[in-house]
Amino acid sequence: MSEKRPNLLYIFADQWRAHALGYKKEDPVVTPWMDQFCEESVCFSNAYSTFPLCTPHRGSLMTGKYPLSIGLWTNCKIGLEEKIMLKPQETCIANVLKENGYDTGYIGKWHLDASELNFTSSPKSGAKEWDAYTPPGERRQGFDYWLSYGACDEHLDPHYWQDTPEQIRPGKWSPEFETDKALEYMTAHKDSDKPFALFVSWNPPHLPYELVPEEYYEKFKDTDVCWRPNVPEEMRTPEMEVKARQYFAAVYGLDIQFGRIYEYLKENGLEENTLVVLSADHGEMMGSHGKMSKNIWYEESIHIPLMMRQKGRLTPGENTELFASPDHMPTLLQLLDVPVPDTCQGFGHGRAMAGLPSEDAPKDMFLCSYPGGADLVATFSKLGLSHKAYGWRGIKTDRYTYVCYNGYEPGEELHEWLYDCREDYYELSPREIEADCRDEMILHFRRRLREYLDQIGDPFLFER
Repeated sequence: MSEKRPNLLYIFADQWRAHALGYKKEDPVVTPWMDQFCEESVCFSNAYSTFPLCTPHRGSLMTGKYPLSIGLWTNCKIGLEEKIMLKPQETCIANVLKENGYDTGYIGKWHLDASELNFTSSPKSGAKEWDAYTPPGERRQGFDYWLSYGACDEHLDPHYWQDTPEQIRPGKWSPEFETDKALEYMTAHKDSDKPFALFVSWNPPHLPYELVPEEYYEKFKDTDVCWRPNVPEEMRTPEMEVKARQYFAAVYGLDIQFGRIYEYLKENGLEENTLVVLSADHGEMMGSHGKMSKNIWYEESIHIPLMMRQKGRLTPGENTELFASPDHMPTLLQLLDVPVPDTCQGFGHGRAMAGLPSEDAPKDMFLCSYPGGADLVATFSKLGLSHKAYGWRGIKTDRYTYVCYNGYEPGEELHEWLYDCREDYYELSPREIEADCRDEMILHFRRRLREYLDQIGDPFLFER
């Protein structure tokens, strides 16, 4: 290793579940490059999205804080009276790295800035719906190089902005173009006296599932989908089979792009002085429990891939510590030998990854979701209620998922469930908990949930 701090290359995909890796032998995906990377990495087998939705997880990733602590109780979107965005006053990882001598860059989907349509009906940038051009300045949260967009899912015809409102339209599948630019960035910085920190955010395999290059879909068009046992029969339709194959094809395409980056690092002598991270913001249900997409407590939605590699420094192997969304920033800073700011609420796993004792590693983590639709928020408001007191919250351990749900509509009945993910891998037989339950394990989960709620000022109503 050189004397300068390691570079950081953080790559994450949108809506990519932990089961969609070849070596897992669960989804019928083909990911040889990622599988090889896993063999050479620290693989976190218990990495989860605290709030399995794009903006909330991304906010936690950037700040090391819980989503509600930074006001990100839903996606940055249109239609809400409150303008949801990551506020410039937050201390973000790029701010810290820049202050410690790093060149910083961000490529791909951002989804942490308020939609431009919240402020003007005809933005000069041409942004539509939830999308946003983030101009140079404090809303870029410490990133110098910028090639990004807010939220737009035109995977085959993407657009980006750099430092002016003029759109860049490369006419390529978005992960391919973003990988091109990541390679260009690393080439420009590999011989610099300063380390670089580059974040690359791929949008696929996020829906629309059909927007995947035909060359990748060809490989999967006749693949047996192998439905998970928790996908009900009524979901196992020919149309759903096509969606699943498109999803698997997109993951295969990401593997090819990751392979380009992996080879580049090897060929350019960057393996020893670059910490490389591969992850996702949340998963995808793909029919499990009759659901699509994310934002629910099941494993398909919350369980994400997380692998970290730095050749010669990090010893490859499985790490079973619970790894939550707010843990990314403190862990990365520890591994880069950069002081962790007091603002971080997450746990730093750097000691364990360096082979040092980590007896204080969390034994559980917080899960959450809040009503986020404009109509839902308005419904609660008309009744003088806070929508932030509703939805669902949970506690995750390495074996159990405890969930408390009080509804997305006022007056819904309060429910508590306990899933034993060791004995009931597909979460088909949860234990419904009675209000007067005095089982010590349930009482413990209730106490832990109250402690998390108090820590972040969450008004969730769950006492029975």
